[in-house]
Amino acid sequence: MKFVDEVSIRVKAGDGGNGCMSFRREKFIENGGPNGGDGGDGGSIFMVADENLNTLVDYRYTRHFDAERGSNGGSTDCTGKKGEDLELRVPVGTTVIDAGTQEVIGDLTKAGQRLMVVQGGWHGLGNTRFKSSTNRAPRQTTPGKPGEQRDLKLELKVLADVGLLGLPNAGKSTFIRSVSAAKPKVADYPFTTLVPNLGVVSVDRWKSFVIADIPGLIEGASDGAGLGIRFLKHLARTRILLHLVDMAPLDESSPADAAEVIVNELMKFSPSLAERERWLVLNKSDMLLEEEREERVKEVVERLEWTGPVYVISAISKEGTERLSRDIMRYLEDRADRLAADPAFADELAELDQRIEDEARAQLQALDDQRALRRTGVKSVHDIGDDDWDEEDVDDEDGPEIIYVRD
Repeated sequence: MKFVDEVSIRVKAGDGGNGCMSFRREKFIENGGPNGGDGGDGGSIFMVADENLNTLVDYRYTRHFDAERGSNGGSTDCTGKKGEDLELRVPVGTTVIDAGTQEVIGDLTKAGQRLMVVQGGWHGLGNTRFKSSTNRAPRQTTPGKPGEQRDLKLELKVLADVGLLGLPNAGKSTFIRSVSAAKPKVADYPFTTLVPNLGVVSVDRWKSFVIADIPGLIEGASDGAGLGIRFLKHLARTRILLHLVDMAPLDESSPADAAEVIVNELMKFSPSLAERERWLVLNKSDMLLEEEREERVKEVVERLEWTGPVYVISAISKEGTERLSRDIMRYLEDRADRLAADPAFADELAELDQRIEDEARAQLQALDDQRALRRTGVKSVHDIGDDDWDEEDVDDEDGPEIIYVRD
């Protein structure tokens, strides 16, 4: 099944039914009064979080959804039938955004959570509603109101406690295979993960946490290069980040340089995400001698000016992974206890989470805008180079003086 984490759809609520104009007609009853009924309300559309779904692929090809229209009113004061509400099921962790205004309509973070995205139209009134002592035979009715219509953008962010961050082939997929039952693809040749993977890590019988592996970042990812930037948003809801660094890269590059690339791209994407609790995990230690291992650990720590926790592991041989998993579980438990006991700490984390969401959405929207401009052949002011300026136009003294301003 293909992993889809962003889709655009159009939703249209049902229109309200029209009111009916009718008069009572029965034998032996003269001058029967009005008896036209009201129409029915139009159906609304709801988003419902479903824990059995893990992708938005159902909305990849079906993009338009219409709720049922309300029935018209009938004679003998019969009210029209209300249109059926339409429920669209989405994975837990889906954010619903108005595509026109970029307003966040709602965030579905719990299974069974229900969110109305468009409301059905109000019913029209029948002529019975307009009778009075001075208007015995009203011929007024009202039509049903049209239902709301919206273009929506659905964004899925996987819900995980721990997020893995690193360059391609840093060993993230191998790590998640070694500590959980997840089976992402790994091989003895270089390649990168294409979709996020989730794994449940069981520390004790009743203790576990969820870990997310996203496609690796490359240098220039914050400017749209590679795949990882599209999936960095999945780390926005994690509680802790593990920065995996390959200690023995195949191309014999510097692990310190690789670690620095990730930190720089993370800062460009979202400075607030860089404030999230982050641990440094140096992988593939089994491929180095002890002296060389210590030297490379020292080099990475000094280059990053790292003051946080440092773990040296070998994911493929499970060396150091159990200790790391237990420390993560302990940190998550302590964090939960502090959140319950310290309201100020909870407010601080909530404010950080909101900043991460806002920065991530702004960054991804800017990349989408750049791609749209390139497709239409229009250049952004930031993409204009010196070769794009027409020297003949600048030196033309016959016409009005034109002053070009570049930001």
